[in-house]
Amino acid sequence: MCPHIPACPAANATDAGAAHPVSAHAEQGWTLLCNGLVLFDDTGQLRPDLKAIPPRRAATTPTDTGKAAA
Repeated sequence: MCPHIPACPAANATDAGAAHPVSAHAEQGWTLLCNGLVLFDDTGQLRPDLKAIPPRRAATTPTDTGKAAA
């Protein structure tokens, strides 16, 4: 359980990543938060119930079609 006052967000909350870090391993690319959530450097997550959340990727749209302007 989270010892912080006010308590950190639950691992399944939309703002779960705002919880306090308990252990950070930058050399391995992950951080454990006090709510049990593991955050990865690529923005992926592993929840305490072992549900994996894939990394968030920015949507890309082609801005240059390769055609010359007329």
